[in-house]
Order: sequence, then structure tokens, then C-alpha cells
Amino acid sequence: MKTIISALAFAAVATSAFAIEPVPGSITYDGQPHVKLERVPVGTTFRHEFHDNGRVYEEVYMVDADRNLELISRKMGSEQR
Repeated sequence: MKTIISALAFAAVATSAFAIEPVPGSITYDGQPHVKLERVPVGTTFRHEFHDNGRVYEEVYMVDADRNLELISRKMGSEQR
């Protein structure tokens, strides 16, 4: 039982430690959008692309159970030409 509790505690800490932080250009950079995605099913993912300092960034967001957006991945592409 202690092993299970320890594993759950570690997973909770590890998840928050590896969270992707929003950067300028991210949808959630200044906090959650004011509009909630009420008609979109929970768990839906979508891509967001933006440009910063000559680079292209692609982020993937997921709609969580509270109807907030969770940033789940970010890829940095090559420079724009």
C-alpha cells in the first residue's frame, strides 16, 4: 500500500515538474481564454501555430474536464524565409 501511495505522489510531482509553460504567442500565455469551449468534447486536441523571432512554433492543446486549455506539446520549427 505504501508503494502505491509513493508512486502516486511521485507521479503528481513529476507531472507538474515537466509541464510546458506558455510563451509569448501561446494561446494561454496571459492565462486561460475568456471564452470556454463548451461544445467541444473533453479530451479534444488541436494545433496552434505561431511565429516568433523568425521561428515557427507548433503547439498542441487539449480541452480538459474544466473546459480549460492544457498545453501538451510544443515543437520549434526552422527559421522562416
